[in-house]
Amino acid sequence: MTRTAFFPGTFDPVTNGHVDLLRQALRVADKVVVAIGVNPGKSPMFTLAERKAMVAGTIKALGRKDAARVTSIHFEGLAVDAARTAGADFIVRGLRDAKDFDYEMQMAAMNATLAADIATVFLPASPSARHITATLVRQIANMGGDVTPFVPANVAKAIARQRAR
Repeated sequence: MTRTAFFPGTFDPVTNGHVDLLRQALRVADKVVVAIGVNPGKSPMFTLAERKAMVAGTIKALGRKDAARVTSIHFEGLAVDAARTAGADFIVRGLRDAKDFDYEMQMAAMNATLAADIATVFLPASPSARHITATLVRQIANMGGDVTPFVPANVAKAIARQRAR
């Protein structure tokens, strides 16, 4: 039986925290679907096409063996609906701290009500990635700071191109 994990997020931008969680998901699943969420009510830093490219580059950097087990999609609407469509057995969510835990527990309960057949699996962020958030990366980038300690190399290049516009 193949276990498929569904890893949703906006990935605006992809961070080393996302990579940490993706690597952990590959330890507990046979296949991981990275799902880029599109929320019309938000104004992301990067377009969907740019986020897809960043995710693709990040997957490629995992190496051939792991990259072969990862696919990416984009979705609008409920993550549980997209997870079901993707054939996922469970949704992967990362926990950095108690604030994440409280929010994610509420989300897991709501998702369980909407899709009882899809479990939520919580994975703790590694200590080296616990402090990284896409929000903080965007803030640092917008203020001209160095984001290279917080994002993969391909994403740092995308951020530099974004700032040069």
